[in-house]
Amino acid sequence: MKMLVTGATGQLGALVVEALLKTVPAENVAVSVRDPQKAAHLKAQGVDVRQGDFTKPETLIPAFAGIDRLLIISSAPGDRVAQHKAAIKAAQENNVRFIAYTSVANAQESPFFIAEDHRETEKAILETGIPYSFLRNNWYLENELGTIQAVANGAPWVTSAGTGKTGWASRQDYAEAAAAILSGEGHENTTYELSGKPITQEELAGVVSEVIGRTVEVQQVDDATYEKVMAGAGVPEAMLPFVVGVQQGIREGYLDVASSDFEKVLGRPVTPLKDAVSEILNEK
Repeated sequence: MKMLVTGATGQLGALVVEALLKTVPAENVAVSVRDPQKAAHLKAQGVDVRQGDFTKPETLIPAFAGIDRLLIISSAPGDRVAQHKAAIKAAQENNVRFIAYTSVANAQESPFFIAEDHRETEKAILETGIPYSFLRNNWYLENELGTIQAVANGAPWVTSAGTGKTGWASRQDYAEAAAAILSGEGHENTTYELSGKPITQEELAGVVSEVIGRTVEVQQVDDATYEKVMAGAGVPEAMLPFVVGVQQGIREGYLDVASSDFEKVLGRPVTPLKDAVSEILNEK
């Protein structure tokens, strides 16, 4: 059985492949990457490295040849529905037998602005009739790295999310879940809401306080003030609507999804946030 991970040199994809190689022979693992040179370390381990670019659909058909199980890691916001559909079409043409896809919390019903692309991708996969698994990843703790680092350096925790809750978990946990689903049995036609225990921004700031050993000041502000703070922190102007929109979505409860699916897939508890915060601070 041959399985392939797209975007395998990205932040999530690299961890998925690393997790796979702990339980699956390297000759059964393939990756699809835009620049094969960046995956030379994987090739040296015996992984089948293939060139595949979501923006160049013609590259995906040969990239997916002979693949039984495919993990499509969602691409960056932009024209990603078309890119995902190109990958799905290539999977069909190669008679791929299983597609796992990294989606977002409550994708089919969520009003969250980031859910629309995932909703369309899930529908496109369903229309193929290929057995699937939707990995509805809630939110990576690493998305808060900039804030956590700033707080560790003495800045306050600034948010406009109010009392909205998020199911943060480490990217490592999401990667291990994806690897388990791609390589495991019994995941056909499943949807997993992969979420840590939903907590507020103030509660996460409390976790960071424990790690750094001092109280973190939390400043609840409005969206306009949050945007100014993020601009001052160096967030590119083009990204400001996105980061403010995320705060709005959290405030509205769009990531407040309680689920035990993570533990079910991992076969263990989710990594405690205190441990995950310690790890990402020590890595930087």
